[in-house]
Amino acid sequence: MPAGWDHHAARMADETVRPESRWHGPLATTPRHLFVPRWWTSSRKNGAWGYELHDGPSDPDTWMNNAYDKNLSVITRVGPHHADHATPGTMVPESWPTSSSTLPDLVVTMYRHAVIADTNRILVTCGSGYGTALACRRLGADRVTSVDVDPYLIKAARERLADTGHHPQLEVGDLTGELPDTYDRIIATVSVPAIPATWLTALRPGGRLVTTLARTGLIITADKAADGGATGMVAREPAGFMSTRHGDDYPPAPDTTARWNTAKTAQGESVTTGRYPVMRVSSTWDVRSTLELTVPGIEHQYSKGPDGARTAYMLHPDGSWARAVATGPRDLPTVHQSGPRRLWDELDRIRTWLVIDGDLPISGATVRIDPDGTCHLARSGWTATISTG
Repeated sequence: MPAGWDHHAARMADETVRPESRWHGPLATTPRHLFVPRWWTSSRKNGAWGYELHDGPSDPDTWMNNAYDKNLSVITRVGPHHADHATPGTMVPESWPTSSSTLPDLVVTMYRHAVIADTNRILVTCGSGYGTALACRRLGADRVTSVDVDPYLIKAARERLADTGHHPQLEVGDLTGELPDTYDRIIATVSVPAIPATWLTALRPGGRLVTTLARTGLIITADKAADGGATGMVAREPAGFMSTRHGDDYPPAPDTTARWNTAKTAQGESVTTGRYPVMRVSSTWDVRSTLELTVPGIEHQYSKGPDGARTAYMLHPDGSWARAVATGPRDLPTVHQSGPRRLWDELDRIRTWLVIDGDLPISGATVRIDPDGTCHLARSGWTATISTG
């Protein structure tokens, strides 16, 4: 084990929580680097983007700096390619990351939302195993169950957890399917499109679930209710995780090249002037999340020219598209739109709400989850429903 790792861990703990926090000890004494001996970083070579492999033991300084950065998720798997199985210096084509060691600050944030008591039995998501190690250090391994859909990740995590003295229950399984037991807390550091009904079944009376919703920045916390559902709220700070997958990789995305080309070049059925300057929607969380709940499935692209011109594109699976072009950062854009929906108009309505009220109701919204997992959000007269279907 590299000398001085405990100094890095102690520094990270000090930067993440106060000394009296019950998470300070786990952060300061858990060797995160053991869970990420190799990792991928986004890189551009020969004009193409991809992921480059790094080997920790070959570069201890970089290893320590990456492993003990509280704000860094260390990517360990890209598509079907696990860093453990690749040769140092390898590049793989650009794809979606499929596993990582989540940034420690966010892991602790999710655990704090769970309000974990010393006697709780908890279910967490595995990935690299680092978050599981923190939970074991805090509660004892006999109170922790960790699940992942990938058999290799469970195998590697079991070995690395054992090397740190922890032997929790590790299970290969689909987090959205049947769970192996019942729990006081379910904490998912992956995002789900909807709350699985199986979570509600596996929660003990009064138990709490904490998760994020896919394609949004929303953290949901909810406590088991007497009717078998749950009630809670949307946290006022955002978070984002990889989405759950049900196999070795995410399903291939449909080829939308032709539709993007249309959005980027065609004359719109509607051509208007937007109410507000062009924004990068993907860089927001409240606007992006509200838009996703209003019109699910919109994809975004954004470009900024050397002269300061800004262009945003929106594309929806139903064929709707929008293109907003402005000559400068504060100029109102010319907006082209076509298809069944006017996507930029939907965005402008949300931005008007934000301007008038100062925030969007998604932040701090109440949550009611039916026993079948249907999730109802509400605040200030605004409502949204996330169905399990």
